[in-house]
Amino acid sequence: MTRIFLESLRKGRLSRAVKASSAGPEYEKAGQELRALIARHFGRSLQIREVDAGSCGACESEIISACNPIYDIQRFGVDFAASPRHADALLVTGPVTRNMETALLRTYEAMSGPKFVITCGDCALDGGAFKDSYYCAGGAGALLPVAAHVPGCPPHPMALVEALLRLLDRLNTEGQPKM
Repeated sequence: MTRIFLESLRKGRLSRAVKASSAGPEYEKAGQELRALIARHFGRSLQIREVDAGSCGACESEIISACNPIYDIQRFGVDFAASPRHADALLVTGPVTRNMETALLRTYEAMSGPKFVITCGDCALDGGAFKDSYYCAGGAGALLPVAAHVPGCPPHPMALVEALLRLLDRLNTEGQPKM
């Protein structure tokens, strides 16, 4: 233990400081707008349950990076729920594989209303390159009513914020987005 401690003292600090505004001013502006819309419609925060329906992992990496100290989407009121019973929205990534079809439907059914489905990445919307595969049930849109889509392969954290803004803007004008 002493050897490890002395070695860390010898090497010094290996990480760098992150500036608070390193995500960019447009991200900050969109985030503040998102925070205001979330406060209006959901009170404190928007709870999202994320389901990987068979993706390659790239969308999950970008969702994780949206929560890192650079982007920190949670400061705008977006939280990820561990249970679908606590979630307001369902975020689906990847093409829906046959073995995840039932799990995805059960997760959707476990959510309380009103509930929204958001597809993240091109594969989640229509199955992407895998839509004609024998083991793919297609995109989430074939099984669930999709209210919003986060475009990209993989989508940037800013695209996630923009998709949430579009969804909540529709909530402002239409009441409940058509699903």
